[in-house]
Amino acid sequence: MKFFDPLFEQLTTLWVGFVQSLPLIGLGIIVLIMTWIAAMIARRAVRAAVSKAKMRRALIDLFQTLVGIFVWILGIFIAAAIVFPSVTPAQLIGALGIGGIAVGLAFKDIFENFMAGIMIMIRKPMSIGDVIEVDGVQGRVEEITIRDTYLRQLSGELVLLPNSLLFTNAVDIKTDRPKRRYDLVVGVAYDEDAAAARDVIQKAVEGLDDIDTDKGVEVYAREFGASSIDYTVRWWAGSAPKEMHKTRSSVVIAIKKALDDAGIEIPYPYRTLTFKEPLPLIRGGTEATDENA
Repeated sequence: MKFFDPLFEQLTTLWVGFVQSLPLIGLGIIVLIMTWIAAMIARRAVRAAVSKAKMRRALIDLFQTLVGIFVWILGIFIAAAIVFPSVTPAQLIGALGIGGIAVGLAFKDIFENFMAGIMIMIRKPMSIGDVIEVDGVQGRVEEITIRDTYLRQLSGELVLLPNSLLFTNAVDIKTDRPKRRYDLVVGVAYDEDAAAARDVIQKAVEGLDDIDTDKGVEVYAREFGASSIDYTVRWWAGSAPKEMHKTRSSVVIAIKKALDDAGIEIPYPYRTLTFKEPLPLIRGGTEATDENA
């Protein structure tokens, strides 16, 4: 049995040390309970104070979480200092710093989206209900959280975009203003009077009721196309996608009718073929070149 005496002595020492530490452990538990209560009070106080600023719900939740984390860290530091008197605050802070670096490297993408979400919520570049396009994805913003932005595509699918994607890429906010400008290209045959065709197109679009006539209609001859003289037609209407399709349809129909009524041709694509060698022709079963035809 003497072989186990050192083990028994060590266990006895540990037990005595544990019993002697019970008052400190109890005091540490009391500190943690008080920390829990303080964190709840602090979260409610922050929510009451920030709610008056009309911030987004996710941003309010973020402030509550950060305040709660700060209170808990402070409480854990105090409890650790009570239970382990030999551990100094500097040692605790050093251990926390090393642990924070390790966690930061392991969850780099999560923290990147987290910080991007905070910046998006503070800057408010877009609002719930806005139609945006980013990195080839277009849809209506349904919700902005700390990590993701919920985008409902116009075809009905829900897309979750990481906030870092919105923060580091160009975002086209199509409904930032109630009105936006639309463009359309119209081609007219080369045989037609270019100035007269322009006037006909302008009057046709100006006569529509579902466009913003206060901002005016613009028609410009833009270039000599392959089969036509091309015009750029510009008008203003509502920025919602439905308004875009509705007014574009009205403009196309009105221009087509006006040009038809004026006898102005909208040409089909023409193509001229040139051959380096004479092209043989067959007439009535007799083959001949175009020189003999």
